[in-house]
Amino acid sequence: MKEDKKATNRYTLADLEKWREVARNFDPPIRLGVFGDPVAHSLSPEMQNAALRACEINAQYARFHVRPNELRSALRFLRTLDFVGVNLTVPHKIAGFAQIDEADEFASRTGAVNTIRVRDNKLFGSNTDGEGFLRAIRSEFSVDLRDLRVMLIGAGGGTGHAIAWQCALENCERLVLINRTLEKGNVLLERLRPFFTEPRVLGPAARVEAVAWEESTMRMQLTDIDLIVNSTPLGMNPSDPAPLPGRLIAPHHMVFDCVYGPSKTALLRAAEQAGARSANGTSMLLHQGALSFSIWFDCEPPIEAMRKAL
Repeated sequence: MKEDKKATNRYTLADLEKWREVARNFDPPIRLGVFGDPVAHSLSPEMQNAALRACEINAQYARFHVRPNELRSALRFLRTLDFVGVNLTVPHKIAGFAQIDEADEFASRTGAVNTIRVRDNKLFGSNTDGEGFLRAIRSEFSVDLRDLRVMLIGAGGGTGHAIAWQCALENCERLVLINRTLEKGNVLLERLRPFFTEPRVLGPAARVEAVAWEESTMRMQLTDIDLIVNSTPLGMNPSDPAPLPGRLIAPHHMVFDCVYGPSKTALLRAAEQAGARSANGTSMLLHQGALSFSIWFDCEPPIEAMRKAL
């Protein structure tokens, strides 16, 4: 299957407006993509195009640079084009939820979508981030989420919402939500509280809390935490600081950074210096992407081909 070199470029809202003209000579046709801002860093095209080739599906997947004020228009164009679906990444997951026609149960709980399937001019939304995170933690650390005490930094965004809900549904041992806007954390806390009513096995600390993004507060919480998760965009730029001071990380902590890239983020470097086990977001990307593929094509995803591409 010949892959058009142009499909590795970024497309825009202006391209979608005249898509039939822009994409007329693509072979195979672009029928899938990722909408994001920024989007150049995304490895989803490499992974999904490997899956399409492995399954001998005559289509390809591309990047679309869609700004926040363009998302509504981009999704409107999507309804009338010959697309199978798209992924939504930062910052579109929560905004995208308001633009779809139907949502699955998990997307409805989280109020965020990362996977859209197009059918009969309608948009059907799903969220594979939660299950993708669950599988990533199991594969990276050989432990189940339900057994862990989790600190989630960045609970206010779409990825953070999905991870928080997955922790609740798995009935994890403990969950601490940290957000720059504490009010947002408290709103999510009240929705999750019913899932944490049973007594804890490990000591008297509250099973679910929302706390301020401050060093002194995090320091107190981290004595009762096994897994530190960064679901903020901090780390997407090499110059970004870690979302928490490295001196707070202890050797017994596991550190999972949802950000992925060719170089280690400041958080992962700090975890390494502390002697803590750590992993970046590549495994989460793999598993959520495989789940997206199965939603689009109603088939088992070729996960080894996708893993190899990453």
